Amino acid sequence: MDMNQQYILAERPKGMPDNTHLVLTEAPMPTPGDGEVLLRTIYLSLDPYMRGRMNAGTSYARNVDLGDVMTGRTVSEVITSNSSTWTPGDIVVSDNGWQRYAVARADGLVRLDPEEAPISTAVGVMGMPGFTAYVGLLDLAQPKAGETVVVSAAAGAVGQVVGQLAKMKGCYVVGVAGAPDKCDYVVREYGFDACVNYKDDDFEAQLAAACPNGIDVYFENVGGRVFDAVMDLVNDFARIPVCGRIAHYNMTSLPEGRDRLIPFMGKVLVKRLMLRGFIQSDHHDRLPDFRKDMSQWIQQGKIRYQEDIVDGFENTVSAFQGLLQGANRGKLVVRVGDDPTLSAD
Repeated sequence: MDMNQQYILAERPKGMPDNTHLVLTEAPMPTPGDGEVLLRTIYLSLDPYMRGRMNAGTSYARNVDLGDVMTGRTVSEVITSNSSTWTPGDIVVSDNGWQRYAVARADGLVRLDPEEAPISTAVGVMGMPGFTAYVGLLDLAQPKAGETVVVSAAAGAVGQVVGQLAKMKGCYVVGVAGAPDKCDYVVREYGFDACVNYKDDDFEAQLAAACPNGIDVYFENVGGRVFDAVMDLVNDFARIPVCGRIAHYNMTSLPEGRDRLIPFMGKVLVKRLMLRGFIQSDHHDRLPDFRKDMSQWIQQGKIRYQEDIVDGFENTVSAFQGLLQGANRGKLVVRVGDDPTLSAD
């Protein structure tokens, strides 16, 4: 009997997850029932939100139970179909999770046309990360021409799109990243006006110099030192959409030092700041507009993107660790199996 490979959440991590928490196992090949299809995973998306799903407790989405396959968005090929909607060879977006094969309901899939865009982009610039940037910046932050927009994790899957959208709106855009080559890339390839490395000893001074008129919009992906530095520079009525706090995802205790909540809330009041946490899934009414706009912008060359594709399902955990440490360049994707749209070229 053919076997499937899966990453099971065997233990809830405290700190950085590793192969003792996410264990590669074998299971019998699943068999589709009526109205179901068997899918082969081509690309597995790795995203920071997955770290929170490994924890116990209540969150905005159901956490992964111990013994279950780790959750994740995938691009897959239909292998067997018990539905008139799908035929073998169709390419779809699904939620297979961290496994090579999965059975899915036929009515829960999204069809992809390889002629419109590389299929990997369905979990990147044309998928959840791109949509997060679109909603967070355009709908919540609502930047105006001439304003200063600061983007943390500027070279990542979300940040790279946020900065380009802000430039399209006529803003002065400053990126924050964790390596010189990342900073060089977002300025050279994406048109950011400046980018500073948060790992530099004089990061705070560099950020202040890059934002001589203060900060009107801060797109929050990171938290930590970056957030603290931005708070010293925000203008009155600054808007701060919060979609991630990756610097804190592996914390096992609160940081030492004084409690900054009281002065921070004072600044929220005095500066009349708008902080808005958001989850892209709450805004699915905007998906049709996003798909139309983003596909046009990519075709017109107004939005560019970078993908960091890791080959080999066995490298999934190490790739995810790298994501949490900022090692990726662009959208991180694991190529689990052959991409038939590439081999056909």
